[in-house]
Amino acid sequence: MRLYLFEHCSICFRVRMAAALKHLHLQETVVLEDDSETMIRLVGKRRVPILVKDDGQPMLESMNMVAHVDGIGEPILIGPQRDELADWASVTADKTAPLTWPRYPLLGLPEFGTIAAHDHFVVRKQKRLGDLVERARTRELIDALMPNLEKLDGMIERSSAVNGKLSLDDIRVLPLLRSAAVVEGLRFPHKVRDYFETMMSRIGYQPLPAI
Repeated sequence: MRLYLFEHCSICFRVRMAAALKHLHLQETVVLEDDSETMIRLVGKRRVPILVKDDGQPMLESMNMVAHVDGIGEPILIGPQRDELADWASVTADKTAPLTWPRYPLLGLPEFGTIAAHDHFVVRKQKRLGDLVERARTRELIDALMPNLEKLDGMIERSSAVNGKLSLDDIRVLPLLRSAAVVEGLRFPHKVRDYFETMMSRIGYQPLPAI
């Protein structure tokens, strides 16, 4: 299987995480941010992640990919799920975006490997967020995010699984923490930090640089 992705993409990381938990090897292709042609050729639209299965058929929708990967052999994402964690993930994604989007192009990630790719991202995100250069609101935005992280701290049951046993909630939560961790000066609460470090070590990924 081959996964087309952006390195910074939390939705893409869901699929990478599931494969790592299953000890399955995915061939990975990082797409340049402005390479819409490759995405459209594969699935008819500009979208990542894209998973091309062993039979050559491409898949969209990250959670469908996660289910496909977990269905190979004995499933492991069989723990309970909580609606409150799905709600947490949705709200937290909106709060992390203003912090993380301005930082991603500064990290030297492969999807920004050309000036055109870098500029394409900046122009796209400016339409939704405004000036990506200005990071003076970092403290304000961190303060707005902290209640969400404190709430998560109270919901984590074990450092090895947010609900005590691996589930799709882990697939929702860990990628968002990986994104948030790029913000220098952001401190995770104790249980959140332990969960993040334990899970990242388990799947064999290093956090992205913080800036």
